[in-house]
Amino acid sequence: MSELTTTYEWRTIPWRKLERKVFKLQKRIYRASLRGDVKAVRRLQRLMMKSWSAKCLAVRRVTQDNTGKRTAGIDGVASLTPKARMTLVGGLQIGDKATPSRRVWIPKFNSTEQRPLSIPIMHDRALQALVKQALEPEWEAKFEANSYGFRPGRSCHDAIAAIFLSIRQQPKYVLETDVAKCFEKIDQKALCRKLNASPSLTRQIRAWLKAGVMDGDQFQATPAGAAQGSVISPLLANIALHGLETDLQKSFKGGQCPRLIRYADDLVAIHKDLEVVQASQQFLSEWLSHMGLTLKLSKTRITHTLVPFEGQVGFDFLGYEVRQYLMGKTHSKQGFKTLIKPSKEAQLKHSRRIRDIVKAHKAAPQAALIDRLNPVIRGWANYFSNVCSKAIYSSMDNLIYHKLRAWARRRHPHKNQNWIVHKYWLIGTGEGWVFTSRNEQNPKRLFRHVQTPIKRHVKVKGKRSPYDGDWLYWSCRMGQHPTVTSRVARLLKHQAGKCAHCGLYFSPDARMEVHHLDSNRDNYKRNNLALLHRHCHDQLHAECV
Repeated sequence: MSELTTTYEWRTIPWRKLERKVFKLQKRIYRASLRGDVKAVRRLQRLMMKSWSAKCLAVRRVTQDNTGKRTAGIDGVASLTPKARMTLVGGLQIGDKATPSRRVWIPKFNSTEQRPLSIPIMHDRALQALVKQALEPEWEAKFEANSYGFRPGRSCHDAIAAIFLSIRQQPKYVLETDVAKCFEKIDQKALCRKLNASPSLTRQIRAWLKAGVMDGDQFQATPAGAAQGSVISPLLANIALHGLETDLQKSFKGGQCPRLIRYADDLVAIHKDLEVVQASQQFLSEWLSHMGLTLKLSKTRITHTLVPFEGQVGFDFLGYEVRQYLMGKTHSKQGFKTLIKPSKEAQLKHSRRIRDIVKAHKAAPQAALIDRLNPVIRGWANYFSNVCSKAIYSSMDNLIYHKLRAWARRRHPHKNQNWIVHKYWLIGTGEGWVFTSRNEQNPKRLFRHVQTPIKRHVKVKGKRSPYDGDWLYWSCRMGQHPTVTSRVARLLKHQAGKCAHCGLYFSPDARMEVHHLDSNRDNYKRNNLALLHRHCHDQLHAECV
């Protein structure tokens, strides 16, 4: 390793060669796990942990790709120079020690509760990313088909599509629930037994679980749980909940088995009979107790998708409202229609965020306000672009119009309404009133929700995984994903799913950036744009400096 470390500098590392080498090794782990060859899985995982290529990719992941790459742990290190990254690569070694994490509290929406996050130091983050590269392919071959949270190539849109497919033919009862403080309460001994990894990996993971956290100047031990916020904790949580769907199916006979759909620690059990749904609630409580977990009673409820049950019709899941409506025979052959929309809570949260942005820009230029609003509007609209959202999009645009009209009127209290409208809105374009900064050299227009097209999301097939090597299937899915903008989708199609800089295929969980060839970020002509990996984008700009 020392020879390789001295041979290369960070910017001269042949990343394309390294990614291919690591992916081939992950695919071998995945296939060995599929056929149940435990000895081959552990041998290949040991090879992965010693691989210099895997270590480089793990360091690049936590220092360049991840969104929280500039968040410091208790050591205060928030970013690394290229030389420091090479030093970190040389120091990655599995052991039995770990440094405590830094505790950060995140407020929950519309609640007095706070969510605890734990931020490990950079060395532990890189080592966790390395371990995840070895463990994830093994468990991707084992995970159940209806598990969608925190997995490569799967998303909440797949979970919503699975719910739609489960209820579209017949109204059903639904148990909606989630696991109470899942990341904080997992039984660590039970998790390590279930992990069934090699002794060296088990010792290292146990050290991370028991490392503790620093909340300010106070140390707190962690006798239970997997610290939420670390690189490997989502994978560990999925492993802890693995088997829930399979065991639930085994506990019911014949066609009485409910359909269980899980996104991380959020669960729904669906069946036409009320007794089966009630029995599944009892089974889930007993099953989770073996992992030290319980259902959250305040969020556990049984509803029906079509008729009122306990004063409620339908249910909310992942920000969506799932409900069925009675229809005449002229509208539906079945007598009912299944509609999925943004939930009222999601609408309220979005409108409050818009309100806060407008309030924070009382004295800011119009262009600055548009720059701040556009990503929020576009992101929310893209998230709900796979369901019946058109009417809600129109109401949101109307709400924003009234907020912006009040914002403009406050800036010019002595001007009449006609003057204010013509200063801030462009009229007569055939698109209605468009909030536009016309006095700028490069006019900016406010994006509207209704500009987002509604497209049905196609659920991922069965137990498919990116580690199966079918890049044609996965590159096509990325271009059709609801959170991928139309510009990125066009670039993906034009570039055949490959990065314009390194030539490698984009993996389903890859971070992508739109690169402007002439360095003018206001020039969005098609021939001036290219889609790159985030690390390739950073490298390209570093070479230009």
